[in-house]
Amino acid sequence: MDHLDRLEAQSIYILREAYNKFRKLGMLWSIGKDSTVMLWLAKKAFFGHCPFPLIHVDTSYKMPEMIAFRDRVAKEYNLELIVHRNEEAIAAGMGPQAGRLVCCKALKADGLQQVVDAYKFEGLIAGIRRDEEGSRSKERVFSERGVDSAWDYTNQPPELWDQFKTEFPKGHHIRVHPLLQWDEIDIWSYVEREKIPVVDLYFAKNGKRYRSLGCGCCTEPIDSNAVTVPQIIEELKTTNVSERAGRAQDKEDAYAMQKLRKNGYM
Repeated sequence: MDHLDRLEAQSIYILREAYNKFRKLGMLWSIGKDSTVMLWLAKKAFFGHCPFPLIHVDTSYKMPEMIAFRDRVAKEYNLELIVHRNEEAIAAGMGPQAGRLVCCKALKADGLQQVVDAYKFEGLIAGIRRDEEGSRSKERVFSERGVDSAWDYTNQPPELWDQFKTEFPKGHHIRVHPLLQWDEIDIWSYVEREKIPVVDLYFAKNGKRYRSLGCGCCTEPIDSNAVTVPQIIEELKTTNVSERAGRAQDKEDAYAMQKLRKNGYM
């Protein structure tokens, strides 16, 4: 087995273990490269079928290309897709002008909690990676949340030798992270090997491409001439720019993601 084979096998094991342990599971799909790879792995884990619904929390600010990709792939893969908006917050005029963290909490974290409450999900599978951002490095593969999805990042159980805690008090909410040990180059190498379709915003046009995808109003492209996956991989081997350099909320507050994730954000 090579490096990607080992990562794939571990992720498939985690997905199957989660499916075995939790009665009501959903998979978060941001439509980005990581969660799209996670969807591909789920289809491999369950012999071409994804046995749990995909959840997209739509802020109403996503780029049109992302929505078009979501709808095309959902139809092609015959996915059960839950699309949810925090309509009350949107109707009240919530947007980035209220402050990036305020907006993210209302439209993303609160919107996600509404989905959990409405569908009674015991667990959510999320495509986060430890290398992407500081607070995610504190995560565990099976991560316990409170009943309101709050995360106590100061109290995390050890996961030594891939021994995962999968028994939790009834009523607690669990986040499952099959990609936690992947890094950005691993993701793109796997996309290349498996020929996984991704949103074309990742590929350069007129000297710019998106390295991380979020809301259109809060995400900026980077300078790049990479128009193929191999070119992206080569670019990443030499860059000293962080993956989330184009995310406005990270610039507003160095601890933005930790604060958001503490309150239930993915």
